[in-house]
Amino acid sequence: MAWKDFLVPVKSMEAEELRAYIKGHKEGSYTLLDVRQPSEYEKVRIPGAKLIPLPELMTRFRELDPQKPLIAY
Repeated sequence: MAWKDFLVPVKSMEAEELRAYIKGHKEGSYTLLDVRQPSEYEKVRIPGAKLIPLPELMTRFRELDPQKPLIAY
């Protein structure tokens, strides 16, 4: 898997759309990716989110399952 595998069209969604998506899909069937800094993640996060700070994403993208929908915030 290469980082270019993640370059697909992106859809933006509002908070209410995200809530509906999470409610309508089984946990683990998608990846919820938090790209903020660890201090921000510790203060508040969406349950089940995986933390990979944006500056680390290029070196850690292999931790993401390309077969699952990815929701980044």
